[in-house]
Order: sequence, then C-alpha cells, then structure tokens
Amino acid sequence: MSDIEIANSVELCDIKEVASKLNLTSDDIEMYGKNKAKIVKDKGEKTGKVILVTAVNPTPYGEGKTTVSIGLADAFNKLNENVCLALREPSLGPVFGIKGGATGGGYSQIVPMEDINLHFTGDFHAISSANNLISAAVYNHIEKGNSLDIKKVTFSRCLDVNDRSLRNIKLECNANEYVDHFNITAASEVMALFCLATDIDDLRKRLSKIMVGFNSKDEPVYVKDLKLEGALTVLLKDAFKPNLVQTLEGVPAIVHGGPFANIAHGCSSIKSINLARSLSDYVITEAGFGSDLGAEKFLDIVCPKAGINPSTVVLVVTIRALKYNGDGSLEKGISNVDAHLNHLKHYNVPIVVAINKFSDDSLEDISYVKEYIENLGYQCSVSDAYNKGGEGAVDLAKAVIKSCSLPSNFNTIVDDSMDIEDKIKKLNLDVYNSSKVEYSDEAKEKLKLIDTIGLSHLPICVAKTQYSISDNPKLLGYPKDNILHVRDLIINSGAGFITVLSGKIYTMPGLPKNPNYENIDLVDGKIRGLF
Repeated sequence: MSDIEIANSVELCDIKEVASKLNLTSDDIEMYGKNKAKIVKDKGEKTGKVILVTAVNPTPYGEGKTTVSIGLADAFNKLNENVCLALREPSLGPVFGIKGGATGGGYSQIVPMEDINLHFTGDFHAISSANNLISAAVYNHIEKGNSLDIKKVTFSRCLDVNDRSLRNIKLECNANEYVDHFNITAASEVMALFCLATDIDDLRKRLSKIMVGFNSKDEPVYVKDLKLEGALTVLLKDAFKPNLVQTLEGVPAIVHGGPFANIAHGCSSIKSINLARSLSDYVITEAGFGSDLGAEKFLDIVCPKAGINPSTVVLVVTIRALKYNGDGSLEKGISNVDAHLNHLKHYNVPIVVAINKFSDDSLEDISYVKEYIENLGYQCSVSDAYNKGGEGAVDLAKAVIKSCSLPSNFNTIVDDSMDIEDKIKKLNLDVYNSSKVEYSDEAKEKLKLIDTIGLSHLPICVAKTQYSISDNPKLLGYPKDNILHVRDLIINSGAGFITVLSGKIYTMPGLPKNPNYENIDLVDGKIRGLF
C-alpha cells in the first residue's frame, strides 16, 4: 500500500485521548476537528530529555529522518516510556515539488497526513501573510510621503510555493524602481523568528526588530518604526499555538513551524520543543538535511536560545545515501559517515547511529556499515520502522535510552563572543572540512555594514547545498581542503542571526521537470498521489 493508503487504513484516536497522554485536559487544547488541536497550555511540570535526529548528506529524495524519528517515538511507547515528538510542519514547496510529503512513511507516520502536508491549521499562511504585510507597509509608507526617508529596501516577500521566476522582480513605487526578491515561506525571516521566539512577548519583540531597509544616512529602518509589530502579532497569535497530532500508533506529536535547513535553521519551534519537554520524559526532534546543516544550527543556534542541553544525537544513515556519496561504491561513500561523526563529536553529546533500512538493502551491505560504525566506537542499530512501525525500531530505542543515561557535556562550536568572520572560519574547519574562505566583494561590504551597526555578535546561519558538506553539490563523500565561497550575507535582526549565503544556494527553490503535483488528484472525494 502507498503511504496515504496506510494512513487511511488506521483508525485514529480522538485527539482528546492523545492529549491526555501528555496530561492535557480539554481546557488545554483548542480543537481543529477530531484529529487536530492547538495546545493553549504554556507549560507542564516535567523537564524531558531531548533527542536530536539528524543524518548524513542525503540523496535528492531524503533519507527518512522523519520516518526514523516517528518510529523511534513509537518504539519508546512500546517500551512504556513517556515520549513526545516535536517535528516541523511540511512546506507546500516540496509537497508539490520533488520530495512529496514530510509526515514519515509506511507504518511510521504522523496523521492525518493529508491535512498536515497541505493547509494543516493555517500556520504557514499566517506567516506568509505577516511577512507580506511588512512589504506592503514599507512600500505604502514610501508612496504616502516616506517620512522615514527609506532609500533602500532590504526586506523580501515570500510565498509557500517553489517559483524561481520570483527570485528577482522589479517594482515601481512613487516613481522610483525597486528590486524585490521572493523567498519561499520556509526561508523567510518571519518563519525564522516565529520558530526562535520563546513566548508571545518575545515574538512581538522580534517582529519589531526586523530590519526593512536603510535611510539616506545609511541608518537602519525597522518594523517598529512603521508601528507594525502589533498588527503582525495579531496575525500570528493563533499560529503561535503549537499543533497536536498523533502517530499511527497514537503517540503524541507536536508539529509546529517549518524552516528549511539548507536556507534557514531547519528546526521546529522553540515554543513546541520546550512545551514537549515540559509534558514528557523524552522529546524526539529532528533537524533538516545532514548534520552539517540542520544539526549544526539546532546545536549552535536553537539550543543556546532555548536553554536546551541535548541528551543524545541520532545520526541516520542509509545504504543508498552512502552509495550516492561514493558514486555507486559503498566502500567509498562510507567516508561520509566519518565526516558527520567527526563534526558531531565536537559537541560532546552521546551519539547513536541508526541505519534506516530500505527494502532493497542487502544484509551484506547492512552488516558492512554496522561493523564499520561499531569499530569507530559508536552504538549502531538498524531501524525498520517503515515496514514494522514502532516494533521495527525497538532495538534502536533501547540503544538511545541507554545513550541518554550517559553524561552529556554539551558545548557549542561557535558563540556570541566571536565575530562573524571567526564564526565562519570555525564552522568551515570543524563542520565543512574546508581550508579556506573566499568572500565576494558584496559579502565584504556586508561584513563592514554588520560591524558598523553593531550586529557582529549575532549567530550565523549558513545557507548552502544539502548534498555535500562543502558548498559544491558535486563534492560528495568526505571532501577535504575545499574552499567555502561566501556570496552574500543577509541581516535577520528580528530572527537574531546573520544568514551566510554560500555557493549557488537560492532562498526560493524551483520546481523539477516532473513535479510531484502531476501525481496529485482528488478521486471520489479522496486525495491520491500524496506521499
């Protein structure tokens, strides 16, 4: 059966029953039908251990971090452990593009998968609307007299659809021409700050700090200067409430926020993770793409902001990804595991490696990878959650529970005491295994600007290809002594970080030649082709 057929074959628990597993009452949730709810309670009484799921560099179709995360939670439940998932919301871009849905697969899914993959509870639409209200307000201000003397606009519009034609557009306002850029919503600053805000007051404060442009004296102009933060907070107040759904086996899943990891910070909201920590003994969360992207940003940006000390990192490995990284050779591609383990060990957090089993994997290949990893001194377990649900991840769950009992002396790789160039240099050495950084002239000017306006202390969020630990998607495996090319830097003063654009990465993806939307249809009242 297809993923959607499997999802539709399972009788779901009433969401009130799912909420009760987190000691949430009917007064603590707002119902969105029988199977979805918003959580209105701010905090529980627990302090759960946080388990981060990340991966090696993927193939274009992903390696099943979400499937492993969900299966791991189901396995924890089978072992009678109190557990909650904290996952990102899917973006419509990949759903209609190349990857399809992002709710797991097979017998390891969160449901209702159609709702979660499409409009869900409207959070993405609220974030897009808030973002674009800022742009509308900026150009309206210019048109109606421009008392703030805005001469250069730096804030971009967004849309939750892959549309490369909107990467650069020309606008006319008050007889002047402006160049605007659309980001995909998952890469917008509003999405980033939404996911990094700790509470509604922090959300309002971050919205007020968004830089929209510069005046004729090269001084920054902010959202607060437009007196807009109140309206933006109103637009986002319901979206900011985390969403509660369930796995196919009835385990609670809090799904909230959805920044991409290759062009944003790639983690679910701090609000949702901290809420899950307060409601359960174990929280399983994931960070997008390979550890060089999502995990690095979770550990260096999110954890310090949220006050999280992760207990264990789970590194997902697949045979197909290692062969992809080795140009067909498993023996050559397995070096990609070394690249990610050598990066992750810098954080001093226990690591467990999970081999996500695919149906065409040979026992010989699985044994080779497992032995290789164990010889490096790491625990390694096979997960077959896709085919068997939680039962297929019980051994992995036991390994992770054991790992969570080990000392975790978590530390970040970079911190606020370092300036932007030092942060880039440090990540370049410890994460991307690169020997040199080259800055474009535009990037050099941005470094001067960031220093002038006093923002050099901010964390950095590197946007680069997900297919290599370098910024070149063709350098697979474990590239060494490559060069990191910094093309530009984007000031996200509301989110509280500087985005570093490297290589040829774009913040608005394009659609493939044969998009997934060609497979999607409504037949006899049922959605088909969503996976």
